[in-house]
Order: sequence, then C-alpha cells, then structure tokens
Amino acid sequence: MNMSPDTGTPPPAGSERSTIRELLKVPVDLSDPVDVDGVLDHWLYEGYVDDSQGWKRRLYYMMKPLIPRPIQIALRQRYVNVQAETAFPAWPIEPLLVTKVDAYLRSLLATRPEVPRIAYWPGNARAAFVITHDVEWDTGLRRAPALAALEKELGFTSCWNLVPERYPIDWDIVDELKAGGFEIGLHGLKHDGKLFQSRSVFTARLAAIHAYARKWGAEGFRSPSTLRNAAWMTAMQFTYDSSFPDTDPYEPQTGGCCSIWPYFLGSMVELPLTLPQDHTLFEILQHRDIRVWQEKMEWILQHGGVAMLNIHPDYMLADDRLALYRDLLLHVRSLPGVWHCQPREAARWWRDRQASALRRDAGGWRIEGPAAGRGSVLMARMGSDGVVTHDAAAV
Repeated sequence: MNMSPDTGTPPPAGSERSTIRELLKVPVDLSDPVDVDGVLDHWLYEGYVDDSQGWKRRLYYMMKPLIPRPIQIALRQRYVNVQAETAFPAWPIEPLLVTKVDAYLRSLLATRPEVPRIAYWPGNARAAFVITHDVEWDTGLRRAPALAALEKELGFTSCWNLVPERYPIDWDIVDELKAGGFEIGLHGLKHDGKLFQSRSVFTARLAAIHAYARKWGAEGFRSPSTLRNAAWMTAMQFTYDSSFPDTDPYEPQTGGCCSIWPYFLGSMVELPLTLPQDHTLFEILQHRDIRVWQEKMEWILQHGGVAMLNIHPDYMLADDRLALYRDLLLHVRSLPGVWHCQPREAARWWRDRQASALRRDAGGWRIEGPAAGRGSVLMARMGSDGVVTHDAAAV
C-alpha cells in the first residue's frame, strides 16, 4: 500500500472537492492558510490505495461459495498477522486528518486570537453515536427482535441493513422494527462480492438496488463486506452511504477514508464506519473484551467525530457476545455529550450543516441556513496545550 504525500487527487465525478474549510465551516471571508494543504480528496476517496492485488480478492469471492464457513474464518484468521503489518492507515486509530485539521487551525490562529466555526453536531453534542446492523442471513433477521429490545431498554435505536435477494425476508419482523422507531437500509443486492466486479454489473444491479430502496423507503446503503468504488458510487441515489471505514486492514478491501467525520460522495453523505466491526474484533481477532471499542469511542469523542458501529446479528447469537454488546452500550450511555441518533438523522444534520454558513452581526457570530436553531458556534483559540474550543454563546 502506497502512502503518497500528493493530496491533489481529484474527487470522483459528481463530488465537490472536500476541504478542511468546508469540514470546519469557518466564515467565508476567512482566507485559508498558505502553509497548510486543506484539500482532503486524496484520503477521503482512497486515492492513496494501491489495489494491484485486487485480483486476489476477486478470486476469493469466486471461490467463496465453495468454501465452508469455518474454513473461511480460519483462512482470514491466519492472514491477520500479514494484515496487521499495514503501516497506513493505522488501526484502530488513524490520526492523519485530525492532525491536518489541528495544523490548519494552528496556522489560522497564528495571525488572529480566535477562529469561529460551526460545531460538528447539533445542540451541545460533542460527538455522534450511530448503530447499524448488517443482516447477512435470515437467521440474523430472526435475532433482530432480541437485539432491538436490548437497545430500546438502554435508550438506543438503530438501522437494520437487509439483503434483498439473498434470503427470504420476514416482513412481520421488519414491520415490528419500523413500528419501534428503527430504520431499515439496504445491504447490497445479493451479498456475493460481485457488485463492483465490473461497471456493467454495477450499473445493472444499481437499477434493482434503487427499486428496492424506493419500495422499502430506505434512505441508506452499505456495501456487503464494505467493497467499494468511490468513482462509481457517485451514481447512487441514497441520502447516505456507509461503506467506507476510516481505517480497516482486516476487511477483504483494505484501506479507509481516514476520516472520523462525514463527508460527501456525490450527492450522498458518507458516514464512515469508525468503530471496529464486531466480526473483526470477535471472529477474526478473537478479542474477549471491549477495550478497543472504548478507546476508539473516547478518541472520537475528543475530536468530535461520528462513532459509527456495525453489529452483525448473525454473530450475536451467544450470551457472551450479547453481554459485550450490552457493556458497550452502557459505556456509551455514560459518556457526556454524545448524540445518539440513527444514520438518516446524522446524514440529514450533516446536509443541513453543509448548506449553512457563519455570518457576523451586531450580536456576534450566528448560523445562517438550515442548521440555524440547532447548531452552535464554537470559537477556537490557542491554549497552553494546543488548540482549544469553547461555545461562543457561553462567553
């Protein structure tokens, strides 16, 4: 994998350039620092990734139907040491973009005492926490009511991503989830690893995917096994996508967008998968506790990101796994300043924030646009230990 310093990678067709300015939503009349490259496309759209070995992944998916599931897991476990040697993006935390944002603010603050920006999340939230479930088989769907009950008990709701053409869907369960306030999304079409096999296959399947999304009222998409192609995916017509991890060397398609914040992929909001997947932690790496989740969650909270979690009900069948999931939800619930929301809520907020701007009037800085009334203005300044922020309204 090549980590190139070149950040001039063009965004996929249909996407605007993604910049630190737009991420922070600083005032339009504030000039960018000349000593910091504020363009993020190279990382967000994985321009640094060398996929010359992609033929191995394609061969694996050709052979996968012939390989018993226990052998699949054993093969992936044996490959862990090789994958763990990946230097970039670092796992489970890749600080590259956090460091770039910090450098950008430091440079601005070298010439002014404070820099205003729009807070990442509505109200006084310091971070967002989003739960999703990729339902790979009908056995996982049958497990949904038990997991949903646990989430409701602890004050959470989630999104359930279903595969339309892989297993029979029990609509009684789905309707029960919807009635309980849960969201339904799409998890590919067939879950056979072939969605991005060729442009013609992708185009043909996309028509069917869009038809199911309209029929089900689904606003979000996640690609099976997080296989992805940023350039092709700009043609997708969803409110949001969540197929890009910030960092994941253990998936069949390695790499990541390096971002703990949402961004735009064509017309969609991209909600990156920022917490390690349960399958990775417990099936592949064979962890027996939630320390990695806790450490990553706290780092995301520190930097104002979205903690996007993916739990597979197909692998949450044992009591010990359910206990670990409960422990995580209790931990998140104990953290102050976390907005618990569904992915469609996070995406709608990010779209509103993107369409808003800061304006100065006699009373100071205010938000103008659809985020007004929900968003807050933060002021950045240099403290003794680096850049610090405070709520402008609290001054």
